[in-house]
Amino acid sequence: MSSTTPKYFDRRFQFQLLHPKFWPTWLAIIVLVIFGLMPAWLRDPIARLLARLVKLIAKKPLRVARANLVTCFPEKSDAEINQLLHDNIENFVMILLAQSELLVRSSENLRRRVELEGFEHVQQARDAGQPVIFIMPHVWGIEYAGLRLNIELPMVSMAKPHKNKLFDWFNNYMRSSKGGNIYMREAGIRALLSELKNDNSFFYLPDEDLGPDKSVFAPFFATVKATLPVVGRLSAAGNAQVMPVKIGYDQQHRKYKLTVMPAIPPEQMQGKESEAKALNRAVEQVILAYPEQYMWFLKVLRTRPLGEPSIYKDKKK
Repeated sequence: MSSTTPKYFDRRFQFQLLHPKFWPTWLAIIVLVIFGLMPAWLRDPIARLLARLVKLIAKKPLRVARANLVTCFPEKSDAEINQLLHDNIENFVMILLAQSELLVRSSENLRRRVELEGFEHVQQARDAGQPVIFIMPHVWGIEYAGLRLNIELPMVSMAKPHKNKLFDWFNNYMRSSKGGNIYMREAGIRALLSELKNDNSFFYLPDEDLGPDKSVFAPFFATVKATLPVVGRLSAAGNAQVMPVKIGYDQQHRKYKLTVMPAIPPEQMQGKESEAKALNRAVEQVILAYPEQYMWFLKVLRTRPLGEPSIYKDKKK
């Protein structure tokens, strides 16, 4: 691939994906499609039952999630942590089983399923001729948020490839179903800057721990977190506004509530330390809106200050 070729995920179907080694994956996709076609009133109770099984087998992810929750919320009791973990798994299974509806159901269905609030902030930016960098951490409903917004304005995205080529094709075909290109990670910041200049908006996920190189430690709930401060320079170079976005699944009404929050003032994004604090504050706001729907199993606190031990090491008795 030449340096001038856009590093998009290839959405074209390859006949090699019909190889027998992918048949179990095809079966899994068929099951997900069936669930995606189901009405939520039928699918959600099934998800609650399956969540019990996930809770029994997902021991390692649960240890990571518990370590994150205890570190971020030391004031919470064991009972409160356990309830958060239970609700987290339940929401994960519900949203996972429903997700194929983003591909197999209509845009009108997506509009009905995802109630959008705060879009006036986006419209103001659009009226001023500015694209938007949406700030959203890793929450279970992120795919719903991205595609719902992609109905309203041009967007692109960036994703890490899945090891399974068939799932990789399926996921990115779904993510690009409303017209947005999906970049590979190695495309880098330059590709995103180019998209901003072409009037395309995108999501930036600032909660991922990318290691100590170029990261800055900033307050994050009751601890500190290594945060990569690149959004300020990216938004300034691309003349973009930076807006946090929160989304949560309402089990009672079987709908998602998607809220675009006001733009972060540009002066808060100047300087690495200032930007890291602003990004972490935005992430905290989004998580606290639906704490049971954040991907707590991710090692978002892997990088620690010098001399501080890992929070993920198993405590052997």
